[in-house]
Amino acid sequence: MFVDEHAEALEADLLRHYGLDLLDWHRGLLSSRRLAVLLRHLPKDSAVTRELHGEAAEWSVSDYLLATAVDQLAEANWMFATVNQDEDTEPLDYPVPVRRPGDADTDGEDADATETGEAGRELPDGAALHRFFA
Repeated sequence: MFVDEHAEALEADLLRHYGLDLLDWHRGLLSSRRLAVLLRHLPKDSAVTRELHGEAAEWSVSDYLLATAVDQLAEANWMFATVNQDEDTEPLDYPVPVRRPGDADTDGEDADATETGEAGRELPDGAALHRFFA
């Protein structure tokens, strides 16, 4: 049962947001319907939401859009630098995307990390970028 599995977070949220005691539900002073309504409408920063969704509960749509904008800017800078460097120089490393909730830890990066980008697509090399922008 949900209440049993998440009792501590639920108790903390009921006290913090509504000033209610979870024991009132056990005592019969708080109906199951009322408890369900209060639970369904807990704010985004609630302990129950963080317990259910982890780090993703703290990210808003704006946070995801900002991370995407940062990634696109880094990629554009990488393309610009790659196109404008000498052909004999060593290729630049592809920028690492901003870590998002649910992403695997990148502590043990694999060898293919610089050869494929987000969603596993192939990254262009310097010669391909030169041809594209020529």
